[in-house]
Amino acid sequence: MHAARISLFALMLAAAGLPLYIHLPRYATAELGLSLATLAAVLAGIRILDFVQDPALGWLIDRYPRARSAFAALSCIGMAAGFLLLYTLLPGSNTLIWLVAALVLLFSAYSLGTILFYGQSLSLAGSQEALIRMAGWREGGTLTGIILAALAPTVLMALGASGQGYGAFGMALAVVCLAVWMLTRPLWRLPARAETPLSLTALHGAGGTRLLVLALINSLPVAMTSTLFLFFVEEKLGLPDLAGPFLILFFLAAGISVPFWTRVSAKYGARQVLIPAMALAIMSFISAAILPEGAALAFALICIGSGAALGADMVILPVLFSSALARAGIQAGQAFGLWSFAAKLALAAAALILLPALELSGFTPGEQNSAAALEALTLAYAVLPCLIKLLAIALVVRLPREVSVS
Repeated sequence: MHAARISLFALMLAAAGLPLYIHLPRYATAELGLSLATLAAVLAGIRILDFVQDPALGWLIDRYPRARSAFAALSCIGMAAGFLLLYTLLPGSNTLIWLVAALVLLFSAYSLGTILFYGQSLSLAGSQEALIRMAGWREGGTLTGIILAALAPTVLMALGASGQGYGAFGMALAVVCLAVWMLTRPLWRLPARAETPLSLTALHGAGGTRLLVLALINSLPVAMTSTLFLFFVEEKLGLPDLAGPFLILFFLAAGISVPFWTRVSAKYGARQVLIPAMALAIMSFISAAILPEGAALAFALICIGSGAALGADMVILPVLFSSALARAGIQAGQAFGLWSFAAKLALAAAALILLPALELSGFTPGEQNSAAALEALTLAYAVLPCLIKLLAIALVVRLPREVSVS
């Protein structure tokens, strides 16, 4: 198994996932002068494109398995160009049009890479029994990429980068994408497995549709807290200087927990592991709802607990989906196109619902906010995600036994 290359490709893809949603609200308002409502509308429009695009990309990957190297190259080069357009090569005018074009390119390349990568899970692992071990390497790389991309603008600014560090950030990410392309090319020379084309009937019979719904519902709380993380730390807790360390702590906890979740899920089964992990997430974030201003230590503990819970989600759910597809002998490209769309739909839905609602409540980033506006921020960041997580637990409980065992 090409463990190091798997981790590297996952690291690259991670930069266009959660970190983008962590940075984008502040970047769009402070650097581009856009409103939160405008940004939410942009992200919603791109998700409409994904609804058609992601399954189509999955079909292409399934239809042309010998072109995997070319697909990987398109993904890496497209992401490099997208990062440059988004963060570095900003025009003097028409910033909204530029932002839309940059995000469409970036998310399209990200979708292609993600669907290719996760759709080839069984080929990369070598066997169904090795899927959980391969997932540990993959998600370890993902979490490393999230940490680096989440913190990079702050670090680059401290090293002398101009503005908020975003210009240098875009250049650094472009270099990473091109380097990853060169270093991971052997991954796409592995032989493709003989599988039957995807059909909704086969996917449903394998338990895949239940897992897709679970993935969507379970992604929403993480998407909500990621979108509002910087706002909560800076405005509600009044700890802007600790936003970076909190992010490090959160993702380090997730990364350190990956080997633990890998072992216990293999020993006890996914349902038995997912439920306590989701309960840990609920306990963590409901605690954030009662934090007073300046509660640094308490929020650090919340970051540890919620980060560890995230580690379980990242390792177990994709493995369950891959295993379901493998048992049924279904081609994974289109199926993971649907999986990718579900994950991105959750991120966009969080932005579409929460950002305009916060604006209506009177919340304004970087300004003196009223008690009512801060209460709305707390409800959106800490309470609503817990309610959705309860629904995700109910879905896990209802998983068929043949689906829920890893």
